[in-house]
Amino acid sequence: MVKRVGIIGGSGLYSIPGIAVKGEESVTTPYGVPSSPVVLGEFHGVSTAFIARHGEGHRLTPSEVPYAANIYALKSMGVDTLISFSAVGSLREEVQPRHFVVPDQLFDRTRGSRRSSFFGGGVVAHIAFGDPFCPGLRGVLGRAAAEAGAVVHSGGTLVVMEGPAFSTRAESLFYRSIGASVIGMTALPEAKLAREAGICYATLGMCTDYDCWRESGDDVNCDMVFRVMKDNAAMALSVLGKVLAVLGAGGKDGAGCLCREPLGMATGEESRDRRTMESLETVLAR
Repeated sequence: MVKRVGIIGGSGLYSIPGIAVKGEESVTTPYGVPSSPVVLGEFHGVSTAFIARHGEGHRLTPSEVPYAANIYALKSMGVDTLISFSAVGSLREEVQPRHFVVPDQLFDRTRGSRRSSFFGGGVVAHIAFGDPFCPGLRGVLGRAAAEAGAVVHSGGTLVVMEGPAFSTRAESLFYRSIGASVIGMTALPEAKLAREAGICYATLGMCTDYDCWRESGDDVNCDMVFRVMKDNAAMALSVLGKVLAVLGAGGKDGAGCLCREPLGMATGEESRDRRTMESLETVLAR
């Protein structure tokens, strides 16, 4: 059974109505302050910890989100399973606005300005990242979305771009040409950091638009996205309730899950920087 489920709310999902709030923690980590205070609570009998990814009132761009601080704060509060909700644009005709996607792959188009690892500063370690999402948690998300009545697509590649501007038409057509399914702005470095921290992580992509690759129809814009997000957020809360019920009953399939495997430490014990190791103590706990 999971210890505590972390929930990171993306665009349009800033709080969880109905949660039995147990407290709110303002945390400072070795990697800065998280996007928002961490709301601790209980939902369907499961202990939860919620962070609003873009801050209260959506104040942070995708590039400004303190991903390392968010993951560290959740890990320090006992989170071992993390559900991410994100608005995404569709790159495939069959993935329509208001559909949900549980991707199984990532394609990184960020620009290197986001901190993507807890390591450095005299300590080097490596993670296996061939399959960036927890397969068991992906299965739970997909089944819960279907049971909630959503149209859900299981699998597919999520392109992660820098933002906050949307794609150019040439970029959107290129991503389609390589077979990607959806595009978003926040799953990286979130997924990498969760894997380093030994947290099972998966994302539920909530489709809002068709990006700008279609010859017919309007290009993606904020008005379009925010109109659809209201419907998606309501469905996402229904999905979340079903997910937490399954996790509370110990229902996650651990087959193929490497999320909590020991890290591959490249720096010998005698060479590791002491201060860096102290800041990594929470991350390294398995």
